[in-house]
Amino acid sequence: PAAPGAAPAALPVAGRRKGADEEDEDRGPPRGAPGRGRVPVAAPAKVPARPKTEDERRRGKLTVTTVSTDDDGNARGRSMAATRRRQEKFRRSQMQETREKVMREVILPETITIQELSQRMSERAVDVIKYLMKEGQMMKPGDVIDADLAEIIAGEFGHTVKRVSESDVEEGIFNVVDDEGEMVSRPPVVTIMGHVDHGKTSLLDAIRHANVVSGEAGGITQHIGAYQVEHNGQKITFIDTPGHAAFTAMRARGAQATDIAILVVAADDSVMPQTIESIAHAKAAGVPIIVAINKIDKHEANPDKVRQQLLQHEVFVESLGGEVLDVEVSAKNKVNLDKLLEAILLQAEILDLKADPSRTAEGIVIEAQLDRGRGSVATVLVQKGTLKPGQIIVAGDQWGRVRALVTDKGDHVKEAGPAMPVEVLGLSATPAAGDRFAVVENESRAREISEYRQRLARDKAAARQSGQRGSLEQMMSQLQNTGFKEFPLVIKGDVQGSIEAIIGALDKLGTDEVRARIVHSGAGGITESDISLAEASNAAIIGFNVRANPQARASAEREGLEIRYYNIIYDLVDDVKQAMSGLLSPERRETFIGNAEILEVFNITKVGKVAGCRVVEGKVERGAGVRLIRDNVVVHEGKLKTLKRFKDEVSEVPMGQECGMAFENYEDMRAGDVIECFRVEHITRTL
Repeated sequence: PAAPGAAPAALPVAGRRKGADEEDEDRGPPRGAPGRGRVPVAAPAKVPARPKTEDERRRGKLTVTTVSTDDDGNARGRSMAATRRRQEKFRRSQMQETREKVMREVILPETITIQELSQRMSERAVDVIKYLMKEGQMMKPGDVIDADLAEIIAGEFGHTVKRVSESDVEEGIFNVVDDEGEMVSRPPVVTIMGHVDHGKTSLLDAIRHANVVSGEAGGITQHIGAYQVEHNGQKITFIDTPGHAAFTAMRARGAQATDIAILVVAADDSVMPQTIESIAHAKAAGVPIIVAINKIDKHEANPDKVRQQLLQHEVFVESLGGEVLDVEVSAKNKVNLDKLLEAILLQAEILDLKADPSRTAEGIVIEAQLDRGRGSVATVLVQKGTLKPGQIIVAGDQWGRVRALVTDKGDHVKEAGPAMPVEVLGLSATPAAGDRFAVVENESRAREISEYRQRLARDKAAARQSGQRGSLEQMMSQLQNTGFKEFPLVIKGDVQGSIEAIIGALDKLGTDEVRARIVHSGAGGITESDISLAEASNAAIIGFNVRANPQARASAEREGLEIRYYNIIYDLVDDVKQAMSGLLSPERRETFIGNAEILEVFNITKVGKVAGCRVVEGKVERGAGVRLIRDNVVVHEGKLKTLKRFKDEVSEVPMGQECGMAFENYEDMRAGDVIECFRVEHITRTL
């Protein structure tokens, strides 16, 4: 009976509870509410009805809602401008179909991106890509296409095409025609050359100090590398190049900076190897020479001996019936410096040097360096026209706006005329010595030219790595293609006699169509200046019983020139003969493996002499060929008998380690000699 009664009793309770709830909604939450899970859920919904203070604080802030509704809370209508824009867009879309298509002349370089092409045609890139997709080519707007494909696309869209090559970018900046009426005489540009320690620099200093007001003598900026002096009211520009290296580098880039070369020869030392090289460089450049016989104040000086020796190298001085001016000077005692300057001015008068200062400036970079505080500073020689601050110049693959022009005395000038050397501030980066510079009309042109040249330099570097430029077979193919008749060679040998024999043998090879031209020959190892001379005159380098020093090797590798080494005159003559006739036999290619320096020589009973060596470059292998080199001259060539580390025979010794070596059938080794290790391969040659 209790259970049935319980249910009805529960009903009124439930009913009462509900009523209480309804009242609760009017009254707000009941006191004991937090204990029941329902009420806290309802609490956040009541948050907006908080006091207004929060609202007032946020009143100044914009939200999407406040912007898109007006004060009454209704959605805001479009503004007049938006309506006008909408109508304009609609009107444009209506006209789109009736708009007449414009036919354009599209200028096409050798390569172009699809984006750029579509801009030049005033078409949408999407349409061009759709057309390419129809043709079965999937491309993006940034893809580069060649001029042929671009021409087909332009034709398809109804435009005419004008093809230009990339090098047209450079057109018109150099070789601007001079105005004959504006030509005025300009100062001569003089380069001083000669053997080390014959007094080139002291002569320059003497000339400069003799012509500079005494107060300024101490404060000259010496680093400019080029400066002007005045003699009898006439100016002379001197280029202070380190020997003839820069001279050749400039020639290699096709720029002729010098009008006159002064050959300094010491009267007590007479003609030396570098003197002969200087003569070769000046003659190759076709520049008149003035001989300055220096150090005549010394009691052992013998100027006549110098004149006699110069005869052997085809430099005929006036006193011996020739045309070359010679002056006896002493830089130390400042003797006859004015005579030397007069000789220069006389020679300049004969050359009749003229330039047009009214045209746009062009010239050559003598040297360039990065200066802390001033940025990249280039010393330039203006050859034509007048250079002014504010002009935009392109030098090599760099460009910039001229910020300032500074003379060799450190003065800022407003303009630099022909044959005037100045430092130029404001280039984007440092150009190379020997680069030509020119003034261009605006920045975009300058940027275009410099980007083209940088691209060219990158391509050239890539090509140089893939194929060597100064190799005999390349010269051969050049001979066949261009049909020119000379085969230029730079020959270095161990003694003068063998060089003369080689030159004699090569002379006999010449025919009516081709002959060997010896650009330079000399006794001694192959040096860096031989490499630069070979580069300038596109010659092959031949070493007979001599080796190149490390700097020359690195330079040859950098320039992609091949150095051929021989020790048998017939091999040399045969190779040159085959190169000249274009039939090359299998190549005997030598691979340089390493160099070791002899520290000490030990005499071991029953074994003989053993050289204690340290490997200074590469590595040394057993079984490879070896040469013993003393002062860059090959003394012996053969094979190794033993190669040991401590007491063990080893197959190879890496760089930096020490080892013992003995030669087969040869024992005349000395401390300080160098052992060169090489491998010989025979490679079938293809042309």
